[in-house]
Amino acid sequence: MAKGKDAVGMARLANVCVGGAVGPLQAAVRLGRLDVVRCLVEELGFDINGGSKDCDITALASAALDEKLDTVRYLLDNGADPNKKDDPGSVPLHCAAKNGHDEVARFLLSRGASVDIAYFHGTPLHIAAAYGKPNVMKVLLEHHADAGADVNSTGPDTPLVVATALDLTGCIKYLLKAGGDPNITTDSDLLPIQIAACHGNRKVVEILFPFTAPIPIVSNWSVEGILAHVKAIHSKGKGKQCGKHTKAELNNCTKAELKSDGDKAVGRKDYLAASKFYTEAIGLDPNDATLYSNRSLCHVKMGEATKALFDANTCIMMQPEWLKGYYRKGAALMSLKEYKGACDAFLAGMKLDPNNADMETMFRKALEAMKKEHGGR
Repeated sequence: MAKGKDAVGMARLANVCVGGAVGPLQAAVRLGRLDVVRCLVEELGFDINGGSKDCDITALASAALDEKLDTVRYLLDNGADPNKKDDPGSVPLHCAAKNGHDEVARFLLSRGASVDIAYFHGTPLHIAAAYGKPNVMKVLLEHHADAGADVNSTGPDTPLVVATALDLTGCIKYLLKAGGDPNITTDSDLLPIQIAACHGNRKVVEILFPFTAPIPIVSNWSVEGILAHVKAIHSKGKGKQCGKHTKAELNNCTKAELKSDGDKAVGRKDYLAASKFYTEAIGLDPNDATLYSNRSLCHVKMGEATKALFDANTCIMMQPEWLKGYYRKGAALMSLKEYKGACDAFLAGMKLDPNNADMETMFRKALEAMKKEHGGR
């Protein structure tokens, strides 16, 4: 096809989008055809750092995504830039971190990849934590001293908060060993140990306990005391008398006002203000699933997908038969580009209500996104 074509014709070939997902060079990489990669680069002069017209992912990022170590080595030997960003801002090391390819990550770092380069989903360390890839985390943490990776960086949450929210025990252990601070809170003023207790994850509470400073509101500072404290908050009943109304009744009144203010803020698309109103309302009644659902929506709109996922999971834990929690979880996972998990969440919602058109539409979108992501394989 390329024989006899001039520079314009060659540029058109390089811009062809194969299967709606990748360019010719990236397709050859993902299919494991190193011979074709060599031909495209050495004989036809394809830009080794270029993408296609409709897909900006580089060949090196494609090789990192699919653990093609020989191709990674060849591309780097021939001038591929290990820190070349695609349109969203990710680099090959993010791709290796996402899929748990520790050998690829180690090789990229040995050839000049920046360990702490970040985009809107965070650093490679954040990505490895969010996707539960402890082997890659170990490689990244081994390069901490030389490259300056900050295990306590907030993007917007620390890797330890993210790992705890997703119940990733292996990641939590590695982060603590590398100096992760469990005393840094989320925007909701929750420590990782409180998040673990909210999930009912005793094992993670036990892991975090020796590293966590005592919390003043927890009178019995022990593993049992923390779990009991959280359980008591979630199951609290009416308060003591306060004038003509109980404190619980007064709180419910204030909670309704805060929720109303939050709903109004959502209506005018002021999601930051809305999330703050919902957070205050949750402080009065931490057992209201609707508030977590609403705040999850705000986090998605603000690009804080990890927080949105935490709130969605909390909502489902409180009301497992409520459709909205699964919709919120699917939306959060879509934002994280975790399309398989999004499919599962929307499918779980469809099982509760098979005739729900919105849930079916989102399920199909997640399915198409998953197919597109793996289209080059």
